[in-house]
Amino acid sequence: MNLLMILAALSGALAVAAGAFGAHGASGPAVEWLKTGGQYQLIHAVVALAALKMEARGPGWLFVAGGLVFAGSLYLMALGLPRWLGAVTPIGGVLLIGGWLWLAWVGMRG
Repeated sequence: MNLLMILAALSGALAVAAGAFGAHGASGPAVEWLKTGGQYQLIHAVVALAALKMEARGPGWLFVAGGLVFAGSLYLMALGLPRWLGAVTPIGGVLLIGGWLWLAWVGMRG
């Protein structure tokens, strides 16, 4: 069983569901929150799978975790939870940036 692969795949599925809900069932600012969250989460689910294929598990974990924190905070606001959750969103962004930087480091080490 490969937990990172499972979580990346579930992350991708959640991103598609959020995007679909944003396109067809949401209104107001929730539409943009779901769209943005879905885009970021889907991109990073795919990159996590690519990192796994390159045997770069560390960056892959950061992509999955960052995607969940970044997009998850937006999804929760879209579902009506308090807007202060928007303060959590940048933490996810920092994790995503960290994943990219770590992946670059892996590439430089050859």
